[in-house]
Amino acid sequence: MPTNQQWLWNSHKEVRSLIPYDKLPHTPIASVNSVVVKTGAWRTFKPVINYEKCIRCMICWKFCPDVSIRLEDGSSYPAQSERIKETIKEAPVIDYDHCKGCGICAEECPTKAIEMVPEEK
Repeated sequence: MPTNQQWLWNSHKEVRSLIPYDKLPHTPIASVNSVVVKTGAWRTFKPVINYEKCIRCMICWKFCPDVSIRLEDGSSYPAQSERIKETIKEAPVIDYDHCKGCGICAEECPTKAIEMVPEEK
């Protein structure tokens, strides 16, 4: 009797032989990515950064699963202190076109500088 792994492999080969992959239609989004598809339209809550609380640790940027937080020149953004503004030249900025509003950035922020607010439609 085959082990589970052997059974799965054999079953997969049998099923695969029944599916004519070369005849299947392409999915409508197969040739595009989230740059083209603005996934932010799905959002019900959006993250808002309070730059007065932000220490520019970039944890939000590191944890964002959709790469919807980018780092920009921080000189035009307020900072928690002048020392932070002088030391860390970049500030996190949310790309609302692609942010899905999952809230991971707000949850991970050590200073609670990111608040999830209801999306205005």
